[in-house]
Amino acid sequence: MQTGNVTTPFGRRSMSLAQVKGQMKTAEMRPGKTADKWKIFRDASEARTVLGIQDRALAILDALLTFYPDNELSEERGLVVFPSNQQLSVRAHGIAGTTLRRHLAALVDAGLIQRKDSANGKRYARKDNGGQIEDAFGFSLAPLLARAEELAQLAQQVAAERRHFRRTKEALTICRRDVRKLLTAAIEEGASGDWEKLEGYYVQLLARVPRSPTLKDIESVLDEMRILREEIINHLEFPEDSQKTDSNDVQNGRHIQNSKSESSNELEPRSEKEPGAKSSPDIGRMREPIKAFPLGMVLQACPEISNYGPGGAIGSWRDLMSAAVVVRSMLAVSPSAYQNACEALGAENAAAVMACILERAGHINNAGGYLRDLTRKAERGEFSLGPMLMALMRTNASPGRRAS
Repeated sequence: MQTGNVTTPFGRRSMSLAQVKGQMKTAEMRPGKTADKWKIFRDASEARTVLGIQDRALAILDALLTFYPDNELSEERGLVVFPSNQQLSVRAHGIAGTTLRRHLAALVDAGLIQRKDSANGKRYARKDNGGQIEDAFGFSLAPLLARAEELAQLAQQVAAERRHFRRTKEALTICRRDVRKLLTAAIEEGASGDWEKLEGYYVQLLARVPRSPTLKDIESVLDEMRILREEIINHLEFPEDSQKTDSNDVQNGRHIQNSKSESSNELEPRSEKEPGAKSSPDIGRMREPIKAFPLGMVLQACPEISNYGPGGAIGSWRDLMSAAVVVRSMLAVSPSAYQNACEALGAENAAAVMACILERAGHINNAGGYLRDLTRKAERGEFSLGPMLMALMRTNASPGRRAS
């Protein structure tokens, strides 16, 4: 782009077309316009990356504004300040002369100030007999006043982008933790799946995040991390129906093989189903499905479980079951104990029971034993989830509960 010497009311100086455009915009400013200079400065500071200026330039702009006597910028009261370089350097915290001149030029190029040169290039004010300033030569703050609304919009845009960046980064952190918890839970309980391969992919994803990532970097990794989380959840085998005994028996056999360290007490519920065992009169009651309750009711009674859902929230029964797997591992409930609960209660109700146990974790010494006890009662037809949920809802609604 070519530049040329342009004669303007602000003096004769080599100017870019962008600067000429800025002066034309200033000339179009509506008469009588005023604006708070410090609000404009805050907006310019917020939008500094868009404007292409550095912190040093902002320090100099701040110093220039201190030479303007009023808080309100007004064309009627004049918009030219005329400090010497030495005065500017002092108020800009001792910025060296060369640096000062470079950043003053940057402020001009960014269209935040304009030069109004005198014939001899000095900065000064000409006063009348009454001591009032007739004319001044130095730096005009008119562009700041003319662009007040534009700078405010830029500041809002930058703030919105920053919030989006922060939320996306937080979402990646939460998703990363979800994947790590699910992988750990799957490996610890011996679930079937190529977990080493999935964990290797997880490590590769983390390695792709640079030290100073852009929004595009984070969004790309976040998308793939979410896909990985879904893939892990799909690999985890949740029994869909307590009546699918054949497939569950196969799964139970695998869980028992992978849980040799469990005590014989943990496997007691299995002994009731050994081949050839005599049927008891309660078998019919065992096979009756336990009443399911709305997900919203479970979450209202057990709000703590939401912290372990994908992304720190639970929006579906699948999310609740995924969170229950993490909580099961955290509370040291054995895989076989949870599997038995799924058979007796159904996968959704078993997840709801784990949510209830988490809610009362501080009052339960042995979460695994407590779950096994509830499972036995369910097999005898003596357990109902409703009273447990209602009791927790009353407890959470009681005054002072959160303060205790």
